[in-house]
Amino acid sequence: MRKEAAANGVTFELVEVDLANLKSVRACADALLGKAQPFDAVIANAGVMATPFGHTADGFETQFGTNHLGHFALVNRLASLIRDRGRLINLSSSGHRYSNVDLDDPNFERTPYEPFVAYGRSKTANVLFAVAFDRRHRGRGVRAAAVHPGGIRTELGRYAEPGRIEKIVEEINRHLAAQGKGPFQWKSIPQGAATSVWAAVVASADEIGGQYCENCHVSHVVPDDVPITAVSEGVRGYALDPNSAQALWRKSEELVGESF
Repeated sequence: MRKEAAANGVTFELVEVDLANLKSVRACADALLGKAQPFDAVIANAGVMATPFGHTADGFETQFGTNHLGHFALVNRLASLIRDRGRLINLSSSGHRYSNVDLDDPNFERTPYEPFVAYGRSKTANVLFAVAFDRRHRGRGVRAAAVHPGGIRTELGRYAEPGRIEKIVEEINRHLAAQGKGPFQWKSIPQGAATSVWAAVVASADEIGGQYCENCHVSHVVPDDVPITAVSEGVRGYALDPNSAQALWRKSEELVGESF
């Protein structure tokens, strides 16, 4: 990466942050604010999937705490550094279709824990965060969107129980065949990055603002009662609901102990 960057006259910098630790998030944000270097786009790409039940350093359920609350605190602290007409792109997933957020029990204190349900909650939160951020910052031209990168063979699936992902793919292929469509195709890493890049720097601001995107276009809404494996594309309506987005924002502020 350094060689390619140098060959093309650009540079990149690594900055340490642990999204599962708000002390680390705040230290990272303070360091970047101290440099005062503006951002054209922020792509919130980090995350974990289907982890065993556990907690972040601050006591949040691992997936909700890492995938949503860590990004929520980091991005909001850095919001002033995003240039006018800049972009925030939150990496969500088709996995958001597993579950809406549960603001009454975000840490599974009363709900039986299921790894992919927890993942779904966190990925829905990523979309709702984009919806709420877009509404707050569009006045200066800063727009936010959520994207589903597609199925990519990375280490994201390392926590899933053996055979679980293969069974999901088999079920998807069964539904695709019934619709006369070809089988599920894994994406390469560049293909997986394409929608993030498209939403961040190619698509028009009004096209992607407050939306959920996949395969380099804005996705359509699918009914909540359609099984996740039966849908090849689409976003659940609950993930784009502005009232839910506002409620999640308030709950997230409460949990991280900061107002933005």
